[in-house]
Amino acid sequence: MNYLLLKHFHMSFAAISGLLFLLRGLWMLADSPALQRRWVRVLPHLVDTALLLSAVSLAVWSAQYPLLQTWLSVKVGALLLYIVLGSIALKRGRSKPVRAAAYVAALVAFGYIVGVAVTKNPRLFA
Repeated sequence: MNYLLLKHFHMSFAAISGLLFLLRGLWMLADSPALQRRWVRVLPHLVDTALLLSAVSLAVWSAQYPLLQTWLSVKVGALLLYIVLGSIALKRGRSKPVRAAAYVAALVAFGYIVGVAVTKNPRLFA
């Protein structure tokens, strides 16, 4: 597999992951029973695993590692924030307003991650 193909694989799974999170969050806000479907509980984990594996592969292939590349360190930190916020939004939030706020914040974090990935600059607006 060449680098460009791997990069497109990674970007595709990032888009799918984001769309699945968007959909699951909307279903959470609507109290939809669709959230309990088996594929809704399993598919995001499969997609996110492929996304993580492709990210690690890209880092190794390009020799760009967190702590060596500032933009990549910031992206990984924002990813961890996104994961925590997403968990609060979809599972751990104690009330609908808390889950809704975490959902919006997670979407902002996801957008920031994409922005940093595209610009390779943690200061998107500078």
